[in-house]
Amino acid sequence: MYSVVVFVILAALDNVAIGLVPPLYGSIGGDLGVSEGHIALATTIMFLVSAVAAIGFAYVGDRTDRKPVLIAGTVLWVAGTAGSGLAGSYGWFLVAQIVAAFGLGGVASVSFAVVSDLISPRRRGLVMSFWGLSQGVGTLAGTLVGGILGHDDWRRPFLVTAAAGLIATVAYLLTYDVPRGDSQPELAGVEYDERIRHEDIPVILKRRTNVWLILQGGTAQIAFGSLVWLPVLFRERALDQGYSVGTAVLVGSVFATIFQLGAALSILGGLVGDRLQRRTPRGRALVAAVGVLAAVPFYVVLFFVPMTITVPDGAGTGEVIRGVLSNLVTEPTVGICLVIAVFALALTSANSPNWFAMIADVNPPQHRGTVYSLGNLINGAGRAGGNVLVAVAFGSLAAAFPPPLNYAVGLAAFQFFFIPTGIMYWLASRTVARDMEDTHAALLAVAEKQDSEDGPDGDVGGDPAVGVERLAAQQDPGAVR
Repeated sequence: MYSVVVFVILAALDNVAIGLVPPLYGSIGGDLGVSEGHIALATTIMFLVSAVAAIGFAYVGDRTDRKPVLIAGTVLWVAGTAGSGLAGSYGWFLVAQIVAAFGLGGVASVSFAVVSDLISPRRRGLVMSFWGLSQGVGTLAGTLVGGILGHDDWRRPFLVTAAAGLIATVAYLLTYDVPRGDSQPELAGVEYDERIRHEDIPVILKRRTNVWLILQGGTAQIAFGSLVWLPVLFRERALDQGYSVGTAVLVGSVFATIFQLGAALSILGGLVGDRLQRRTPRGRALVAAVGVLAAVPFYVVLFFVPMTITVPDGAGTGEVIRGVLSNLVTEPTVGICLVIAVFALALTSANSPNWFAMIADVNPPQHRGTVYSLGNLINGAGRAGGNVLVAVAFGSLAAAFPPPLNYAVGLAAFQFFFIPTGIMYWLASRTVARDMEDTHAALLAVAEKQDSEDGPDGDVGGDPAVGVERLAAQQDPGAVR
């Protein structure tokens, strides 16, 4: 359990580092003598580098000892984050962000493979929801930390986050070194030492479910990538109401953080996915499909509901935050926006834990990190594309719609990219049962070569070995063993 907690914390800190920059676009650009667009470009490059680096790190992790790979990745992102806070020029800042992105890619892909080996199939949706939630919370925390610590000094949040990363690295050194396949019921009592090979890549892509799980991130992350501009939308609303720039930045960060708290309900998405999975192998895919499709109208409405912001302009951080929190009760428009945002985020957050769990369901342990990294590559490309395209859209729309309306129109339009995402999850639901059976049969073939009946050490869930014909039963904690 200590290992799970440490991995959750590491995942959160990784995403804190990612979330620091967007609320500080203007502050960083002004200090370094470049436009907001240049800083946004650095974020876009960071997304892309992280996604590409994840493939190399994941492949190495699937072939070798994963702990040194994770340590190397963590050290890199900590160094890059600290370097970003110390940057004296835009070039320095950009290089530091690239170094951080390189390390972040490695940590994300390899830690996913390790966490999947800690969790038994029957609990994958629930535990993966905590792991995924930690990433969402980390991004929110990055937005909040960036706004609170950086509204008067943009360098401070980078240095604080880097220090926290160093502490987490030390904690990671004490974690349990998880064997591959440690929680797979089919591999109970088996010393599983399979490693990925070059010829396995075509095998991975022949699993049709993998194709849909990888591709869905392209369109989903265009929509999610646009949401990094949410603090800017709320900042512009505050500026439009006459607030000073410093107060507006703080208001934008706090509002964006509060309105994304619905992502915490991803736990419900994981629970529902686990429960429906016990009824049908299509369960997780269907939950993800319905979630992202149903969220679109909520997002569109959210961006157009007018908000009346009443906070003390020019006041200290604590007083402004208290003012924002009181608005949730005293200002009906703010309360309505919060309710809509919670529904929207809760629905889209059902995507994350079920995506993680399905990758583990349809792939053997030595393939999971690589499949995750391929999905993360498409995710990164989509997120980077969303971040760039929505910035262009804001500029183009400004001619017809003055701020903050141009931001509202642009953000609303980009949420329609969730529609093809939902369709791809539905397509995955049609192939997942066959791919799960093939993977379980392959694992059982490995187990049959050994005669041990002892349970694996460190198995979270303690499931005994099962056959393909008991695939449905292994997903049900109430099944007779």
